[in-house]
Order: sequence, then C-alpha cells, then structure tokens
Amino acid sequence: MKNEVIVQTCHRNVYDHAIRMVGVKMIEVDTKDELKAALNERTAMLFVFGDAEERGQITTKEMAEIGHAHGVPTFVDAAAERPDVPNWYLKQGADAVAYSGGKCLRGPQASGLVLGRKDLLQAAFLNGAPHHALARPMKAGKEEIMGLLAAVEQWIERDHKAEWKEWERWLGVITDIVKDFDSVTTTIRERGSRSNVAPVLEINWDAETVGINGTAVASQLSAGEPRIELNGNENGISIMPYMMEEGEDEIVAARIGEVLNSSQK
Repeated sequence: MKNEVIVQTCHRNVYDHAIRMVGVKMIEVDTKDELKAALNERTAMLFVFGDAEERGQITTKEMAEIGHAHGVPTFVDAAAERPDVPNWYLKQGADAVAYSGGKCLRGPQASGLVLGRKDLLQAAFLNGAPHHALARPMKAGKEEIMGLLAAVEQWIERDHKAEWKEWERWLGVITDIVKDFDSVTTTIRERGSRSNVAPVLEINWDAETVGINGTAVASQLSAGEPRIELNGNENGISIMPYMMEEGEDEIVAARIGEVLNSSQK
C-alpha cells in the first residue's frame, strides 16, 4: 500500500495535518541522497510547502525530477501565494499545486484551487463530493464554487502593479496620521516570503514616550468598533493592506490616531 509521503524536514508545518489525516506516514529527509534512499514502493507522493521552498537543500525542481524518476508525483501547498500564470511550480515540474480561494484570490474562504495533472485532479474529485469518499465532509458548495470561479476570472484581469501602488497609497494615508507623534518612525517593507505578498507598514515608537506599547494598541483596535486586526509587539505595530478595501485605509488611520492620542500623558 502506498501510505508514505516524503517531505523535507524544514517543510513540516501545522497544515500538513491535512495530509496526515488520511492515514499516511510523513517521512522526513534533508538531502537529495536521503530523498532517493527514502523512496520505495510505499511512497505515495512528495510534499513541498511552498513558503519553505528557499529554506531547504532540495529545490522543487529537484524534488519533482527525483520523484518522476521513480514514478512518484510532487504536490505543492501554495495556499497563501499568488496563483500566477504561467504557474511557477508547474514549470518546475510539480504535478499538482494547491491555492486557497480566500487569500490572494480573495474568493470564498471555504474554497480552494488545485492545478496540475488532469489524472491527479480527477482522482481528487472522485474522493470528494458528490462522491461518497474521504473528502465528502469537506465539500465546497455550489455558491463557493461559483464564487471561486469569479475570483479566478477577476484575478487574471486584475492590474497587479496598479494594485500594489494602491496598497502603498493606503499605507501612506496611515503614515500621515501617525508620523507626527513623538518618537514614531515608519517604514514600508516587503515580506520576505512567498506567502501573503504585499507591502507592510511598520510603525514603531518608544512606549514610554507615547504611553502605550504596540501590543496594547493592537488589543484596543481588535476590541473597538469597527474591529481592526493587525500585528502588535512591544515596540509598535505592523499593517498589511492585503485584505483591505477602498476607504478602509482612512478608517484604520483614524482609529490608530485615536488610540495613540488617548494614550498621551
């Protein structure tokens, strides 16, 4: 029985429970030699966590080539990544790659998209609704399916460069509100990963001077109306416009300004 999935140790993550739950055993390797030695008649597939692609010793292309030499497919979890066309992972030789419908695509949260070899996708289809197999409880409704289709169509037509500039403009609106508070500094950086790719505004300050730290600011924003979720730490907060809509930049800016103002000594 094919009941083993090979993965690089640095690619293990909490989300691989979705693989383990079908009853397979995860076999960890670190090098190409270890990968080749681990392949056997029980190997069902090779697993790649896209966000860790650059951390391992084996590239996606090398994983796929070694897998193909042994008749084993390679599957990539790229849930929060950009589903670019042409697809980078498929060009590297991966056999299937999965994306969340509710992240970059901004479609229904209870949906997902798998691209790749037709026979593998048909096998996945046969294991889910409307068929009575393992994935029946995880079915996507017709509403999610049509919503995801619309999201894919919009993604292909979207001007991604213009969208990035719009995100930066929104972060500029927030920067203008906070920049005059004592000790506040702001920087815009890009995330150093493949997932959730967007500019990030870092707002830092001296908690003693301002009268509140970033963790407390984030907590107040989360508990307020409207509720705003962002990352906070002892030295400040960070804001990513990835899921924001037009006009919400002004709401976020105003609320942050209110919280900082109310904390002034």
